[in-house]
This record gives sequence, structure tokens and C-alpha cells, in this order.
Amino acid sequence: MFAPDALPLPGELLLITDELLAPADFLLHRHLAAHLKESKSSKCVLVSVSEDIGRWKAVAQRSVRHTQYIILRHAAVVNICGILTAPSLVQNLNLTQNLDTGALTFLDAMSFVSPSLDERSDVPLKSLYQKIKKTLDDAQNGAESTVSVVLDDIAALEWIGISITDISRFSRALSALCRKLNASLVLRYHVTTPGEPDDVLRHLLQLCAYHMDVFPLSSGRSGTVSGQVALHCGPSIPESQHRLVTRSSAVQYRLTDVGSIFFDRGTGSGVL
Repeated sequence: MFAPDALPLPGELLLITDELLAPADFLLHRHLAAHLKESKSSKCVLVSVSEDIGRWKAVAQRSVRHTQYIILRHAAVVNICGILTAPSLVQNLNLTQNLDTGALTFLDAMSFVSPSLDERSDVPLKSLYQKIKKTLDDAQNGAESTVSVVLDDIAALEWIGISITDISRFSRALSALCRKLNASLVLRYHVTTPGEPDDVLRHLLQLCAYHMDVFPLSSGRSGTVSGQVALHCGPSIPESQHRLVTRSSAVQYRLTDVGSIFFDRGTGSGVL
């Protein structure tokens, strides 16, 4: 199945990179829905740098718990998720309800970062880190909860003037915190110079357990293909338990009104 619902495991960091012509919003919402629906004890801490909660709520109304991975072989359609071949199994994610029950905590990153920038703090991301730590401690206090932290997007911190050193230290500290508390961590990083990773991205690639690489077709988006996804193993995982996918054999996807459909390269027209 692609993308694996099991990623990331507790204590692991999943790095999701995307590009302007192939945004990975659908993967973040897919992870959020999958995690919160996993069990009654599942909790998520959503840290958003550039999007408010209203945007997340709007997209979540169209989220789909299960996506489909369809492969055409010898003119036969094989659905290895074991679900319908048409995208008809829709389960909306009610973020308002999850916020009210405490299953989801939303943190506006800029409300903690902006004051530090105004005060020209030597550690501009300290307040944000401390708030995430307190939220994680509260989420796990006296309860056997499965917690996931989603940070969207860490590249935006660099765009607003945070130094590469501060972002690297913050990401390393956040990764260590989640590993210590056995919480999974998902970081999204917008790539602005494809093929030329900057220092922050290189640092994140060394930290992550898995790297989900979302990128557009070389010819641009088509009517049947929205983009491509590759899955790489990070240095902290000696042997992957999941099917890895190189860029040269990337899985393609199409975004629909009710979710996303994954399929092998060159089979998009056969899924319609």
C-alpha cells in the first residue's frame, strides 16, 4: 500500500518535501485523518506556521481515511488496499469535534515566534519548542495515548528570517523530544530549488527515518496525473520494513474531490 499508513512509527520522524507545482497538503491531511481515526486514545498536535485552523477545517471536510493504490498488470486492475476501485469510501474528519474533545491541539506557530523576533531573542524558537513540549506532556499525562506531532511547514521559518542554525537546532531538539516521549513526528518542507538542497533540508534528511518526496511531472500536471511520490529511507533506519520507491520509479497520484488515488507510472488513464 502506498503511502503506508504505518508511517511514521512512534519515535520516528517522517519528512515530507514538496514543490510549488506539487503541494503535499493531501498527505498531511491524510496522515491527520488516519492518526485520529486509529483509536480513541490517538491524539495529534498540529503546529502550523502559515495556515490558520479555518483552512485546515475546510480541507478536512473533504478528507478520506483510505486512499487507493491501483496497479494495472496485464490489463487487469488490482486494488491491493482491498477496497472499492472507485473513490467512494469517504469518511470526513471533523476537526472541530476533535478540537473540542482534546484529541487535536492546534498551535499557531507565529503567535510564539513573532514576539521572539520582535524582541530579537537569541533563541527565537525557544517559546515555540517549550509550548510544543508542554502540549505533549499534557497529552501523555496519566494516559496511554498515541501522539503525533505535525509541523507545517518548517521552510517558512527560514523565509521569515530565522537563521539556518536556529532552525537546525530546533528541528533536532523537537526530533529528540518526540523520540523521548515516543511520539511520531511529521515535518513538511517546501523545496524552492529542486535538485539543490539547502543546509536546512540536508540537516532534515539526516534526521528523518523516512523521506516522502512529492514532485511534479517534468511536463507539468495533466488531467490524469497530479504529481509523483517517492519514498526514501533515512540514515536512522538500517533496513526498511516498507516498500521504498525511487524517483525514477515514483508512484503517481491523482487528486479527486474525495481524496487521492495512487497508481504505477503510465497506468493513470486505465484507472478512469
